[in-house]
Amino acid sequence: MKVNVYYYNHFDKGCPKNKYRWCEIVNITTKEFGIVDEEKVYLYTLENDHGMKLSCTNFGCVVKEILTPDRNGTFENVVLGFNHVEEYIQHKTYFGAVVGRVAGRIKDAEFELDGKQYILPKTEGNNHIHGGIKGLHERVWLAEPIEQKDAVGVKFTYFSKDGEEGYPGNMQLTVTYLLTNDNQWIFTCHATTDQKTILNVTNHSYFNLTGQVKDDILNHELTLKCDRFLELDKELLPTGNIINVENTVFDFRQGRKIIDGVHSNHPQNILVGNGYDHPFIFTENHNREIFLKESVSGRTLTVETNQPCVVLYSSNQLQGNFTVQEGVQARKYLGICLETQGLPDAIHHPHFPSIVLDKGKTYELKTVYSFGVEEA
Repeated sequence: MKVNVYYYNHFDKGCPKNKYRWCEIVNITTKEFGIVDEEKVYLYTLENDHGMKLSCTNFGCVVKEILTPDRNGTFENVVLGFNHVEEYIQHKTYFGAVVGRVAGRIKDAEFELDGKQYILPKTEGNNHIHGGIKGLHERVWLAEPIEQKDAVGVKFTYFSKDGEEGYPGNMQLTVTYLLTNDNQWIFTCHATTDQKTILNVTNHSYFNLTGQVKDDILNHELTLKCDRFLELDKELLPTGNIINVENTVFDFRQGRKIIDGVHSNHPQNILVGNGYDHPFIFTENHNREIFLKESVSGRTLTVETNQPCVVLYSSNQLQGNFTVQEGVQARKYLGICLETQGLPDAIHHPHFPSIVLDKGKTYELKTVYSFGVEEA
């Protein structure tokens, strides 16, 4: 159905300043997707003028589905997801979700800020991962469909109370997803806090450019503008050592298939379950720093961001007695995560870029995913 929404005048120059106008956004549909904690969850489907679609929910800002064309013009889904909201709670995959307050692992589930110790829930062994038990990924956010020139989207907002999941500070978060007529998904996050805290947000989508999960991602070819990556310990926490990619299967500067890391005898590949689960540090931003392609379909994905690193995860741990929305059994290497963010566990490594957010400052994240095709 069509969605009637209010929106601000800066999306419509014909409106008086600071006034609302009743409008009809014909390229956004909505339907109920379930109930969580007695709150309704909705599924919003955005469609651009070329037929590309992105479906997302106000449960964890989950991106459920992205339909993009292959080189023959066939539209198929290129992300992993579930058909029911309950499955996102039951299976801790983080499919398509915004994770935080701090993405990745925090050693010993604790950190110190200005001499005060903060204790977090231990959600993976002795450590804290992806913001805690519910984090941001299992919260019901407020949602508002929006329309801009050549784009439609959804603005999600959430108020995270002081002490939630152990983190200090009342925090107001705004996440916006825009689908443009350039076949771009633009993901932004803004946040403010009333006291010093830490924040490191990402989106945890699993991409599979074959379409409808017809195959795994081992033959996807990835190019990264990254000359260093973080060494991990046996708990998959950064050791603090930063390693040069030269002469290793971690060198994606000229393009490399994911299968290289699976077959590698490099100790770091073996450590994470034969593949990748590593942060790579960008040499530049906003300039095609990530490029992923799949040769059979011809689909491509270019990612540009303002964040200092990307965590490349080849779904080495993805397994269990469940299926994704296409009915495909969950298994290793079914998707590839490109988690643009700050460096993991940065609060314990002073030489990493800081993830501390001060009162009066605004956290700003922007990542642009551009979908395309290459001819045979």
